[in-house]
Amino acid sequence: MPEFLKRGLHSHEGKLLLVVLALIVFLSVATPSFFTLQNLVDLLTSYAFSGMLAAGLLVVLISGGIDISFTASASVAQYVAMTVANAYHIGWLGVIGICGGVGIACGLLNALLIGTLGLSSIIVTIATLNVFFGLLMFATHGNEIFSLPDWFVNGASWVVYTDKNETPYAFNLQMLGLISAFVLTAIILTRTNIGRQIYALGSNKDAAQRVGIKVFRINLLVYGYMGFVAGMASLIQAQDAQSVSPNALVGRELDVLAAVVLGGASLTGGVGTVSGTILGVMLLACLENGLLLLGVPSYWSQCFTGAVILIAVSALAIERQRHRAAARRVMA
Repeated sequence: MPEFLKRGLHSHEGKLLLVVLALIVFLSVATPSFFTLQNLVDLLTSYAFSGMLAAGLLVVLISGGIDISFTASASVAQYVAMTVANAYHIGWLGVIGICGGVGIACGLLNALLIGTLGLSSIIVTIATLNVFFGLLMFATHGNEIFSLPDWFVNGASWVVYTDKNETPYAFNLQMLGLISAFVLTAIILTRTNIGRQIYALGSNKDAAQRVGIKVFRINLLVYGYMGFVAGMASLIQAQDAQSVSPNALVGRELDVLAAVVLGGASLTGGVGTVSGTILGVMLLACLENGLLLLGVPSYWSQCFTGAVILIAVSALAIERQRHRAAARRVMA
């Protein structure tokens, strides 16, 4: 076996890939409707929102921080953009600009509070989650928006395949957003100097400061990027749902965090990959979708999902402890 393949299989991503493939094989045998092109399209479309948020959260976790407020930021961006779109003919560029701008503003506010007050990022973002959501519910009175502009409802899709039954399968806006989020995140983390600084900051904040890395600026970037991705994710979610509800998105924070941690990202910073995050999202999406197709009650689905997350995170922690013990033995 080639050396690079051995290293890949022994990595966390390699092991996670084997688990995902085993789950896909099991579900394909257990329910014929799982491994179908239609179900694949449905999975990509329905989990695009969570996947995009996972891509943004990965950057924050690698930097050594954490953000819990992204669903509230997404809710605010979504509601503001669709309200303006209904009142004025702003088009796609307008709603993209509003969603991105509102999301970035929420993210920068988190970074400012963390940087200037010196508070823990989890405390600040839990607080802003409640502030953003509370203000949104107060301003909207919980009213939903059911009437959206025709150009937004129609969205954008490109038919790429038609089966023998003349059923079209299209590449839609949700898939485009999901792929774009992961590609952009991969470029930032692996192809830029900023990405190297983000990893350095998460690995050792004091050492990063000593070599001249501007911690406050990096925090502005990572939390602003999280807010931007949240805004874009809210846009594709609204187009998929064909409506906007101020309380529809809040509550998904832990699912997104679980996917990123499953992918190998560390809550202490400095560790994480885009490929691992993609696999983490795939594992949770396949598990939840497969259990639904098998007719498992929703409460058991949540139980199984939680058990898988607990097992995976425990295995990751044990693996890292072994690596640290091996490193200490080598140094000794």
